[in-house]
Amino acid sequence: MVKLTLKNLKEIKDEISRDEFKNSWEGKRKYVEEYFKNYDKPLTLEVIVNNDGKVYKVSVSLNLKSKKLLHAEEDKDLMKATSRLFSEFRKQMKKQKELERKDYLYKRKR
Repeated sequence: MVKLTLKNLKEIKDEISRDEFKNSWEGKRKYVEEYFKNYDKPLTLEVIVNNDGKVYKVSVSLNLKSKKLLHAEEDKDLMKATSRLFSEFRKQMKKQKELERKDYLYKRKR
């Protein structure tokens, strides 16, 4: 099970953008939950939004068994930054899960 934590939503001034952002991350949470469905540790997907005047900074973290994955993106458009962020974060997730699987198989043979 993957728990979604959204922080600093008050930084998003527009109510419509805030709802769109929440719905977007709920869909992404379902993707992460499906990808890690056989993972034996409960996971927390944490998303933090900061608005520095004209630029939104969105960061995401996920605690895995071996390490904590972190990634951040900046852009004027919140949804564009979110899309690019999750695209890169997905690559990190897949790479780390594969490394954990290989490590497990290596230790199992010993």
